[in-house]
Amino acid sequence: MRVISYNLRKHKASGELLALARNHDIDALCLQEVDSSDLPETLGPLHLADATKGNRLGLAIYYRTSRFTALDTQSFALKKSMHDRVLAPAHERLIGTRVMDNETQHELVIGSFHAAPLTASNSLRRKQIHAAHAELLSMGKGLMTLMVGDFNYPFFTKNLDLHMKNSGYALSLSNRRTYTRYKVFKGHFDFATSLGLDIASVETLPRGNSDHLPILVTAEYGPDY
Repeated sequence: MRVISYNLRKHKASGELLALARNHDIDALCLQEVDSSDLPETLGPLHLADATKGNRLGLAIYYRTSRFTALDTQSFALKKSMHDRVLAPAHERLIGTRVMDNETQHELVIGSFHAAPLTASNSLRRKQIHAAHAELLSMGKGLMTLMVGDFNYPFFTKNLDLHMKNSGYALSLSNRRTYTRYKVFKGHFDFATSLGLDIASVETLPRGNSDHLPILVTAEYGPDY
């Protein structure tokens, strides 16, 4: 299974999506900072599962219809940061889609996640991550889960990795940094957490019109699922 996650920087990189869908043979595309009113229903082989409606900067998930059947899609609000309360940029910070593999009949949940910005604390972002995992599990208890997105967590990722392991999740960073706009904040902002999946690789793709670089996650179903 191949999944791309991409923060579009206020929808500025939306013109790149069709090429990403076609050129990388992906099964799902998870987006952040999208204008949900300006998203096509299809991107080559991918179909729009759904997008958030309450955000100025939204989230969306596309999936390959030849590979998956979408069973359910839900959006979730998470604990708000001070930035959220003052500027109100994001009501929903998570969207999840439960899909069935048309060939193997495996079910899994795919999530697109956008954590609070760097003005918030790592502690708040960890709470958001844990809450996001709980919401995705509510869509199908015991199912494999892949959550990708903009975690806004470039520092102290070893600490986050320990938190993830303690909660049963694997944290996977990409082979190269995903954000280089500011010298101080260069680092891995976009990564994946997973449950029940074997993550073969997470590759940072070339820069486009966003301040984030897309990541390509390659995963296999775990042996116990």
